[in-house]
Amino acid sequence: MIDLYTSPTPNGHKASCALEELEIPYETHAINLTKNEQKEPAFLKMNPNGRIPVIVDRDEDGLAVFESGAIMIYLAEKSGRLLPTERRARARVLEWLMFQMSGIGPMMGQANVFFRYFPEKLPPVIARYQNESRRLFEVLDSRLAESEWLGDDYSIADIANWCWVRTHRWSGVSVEGLDHLNRWKDALKAKPGLRRGVEVPTAGGPRADDEKGAEEFAKNARTILQT
Repeated sequence: MIDLYTSPTPNGHKASCALEELEIPYETHAINLTKNEQKEPAFLKMNPNGRIPVIVDRDEDGLAVFESGAIMIYLAEKSGRLLPTERRARARVLEWLMFQMSGIGPMMGQANVFFRYFPEKLPPVIARYQNESRRLFEVLDSRLAESEWLGDDYSIADIANWCWVRTHRWSGVSVEGLDHLNRWKDALKAKPGLRRGVEVPTAGGPRADDEKGAEEFAKNARTILQT
């Protein structure tokens, strides 16, 4: 059994979507970021960086794993699915997973900060992060023009990138004209496990991908920026 400590963010959804797709039993513990629960001593024992998500594997004497990419690799290896063992195929999956972690996530995250949360609007800064996010989307689109999936087959790399790309409107980044990316995005949206995964946690505050809760989410995020 896995204990998942998470919040409704793209990185949090990477973990819950992986758990759902891999069909690994887990229990969710919602972390309220606006109350700084991720900075409490009990949480910092699991992740000294004070960020979600974190998993604890009860079957491995309470082994805690933090960093969403590391969590996805751990879960894929635990289940023997969605991460190939053959060297070339594995390298392909890992490079696209790292692409999300080093590019898509940070650039969209900064776009969110300055487009949605930062009290002062700085158009050149907003444009910088939105344009770079769009450029990275075009890289994904080029890859998906030659392959159904980012790796040779469906994998954790697809899940990781999708959890961020699906939120492109919140970041103010267009996907217009990216036909291959949109085909891929729609194919992933149709997967029942991913649909369940993005509903985790079911409690824990407003969500950016919920239209009714979006403004409250943004307000709370502004508070987090100041802590």
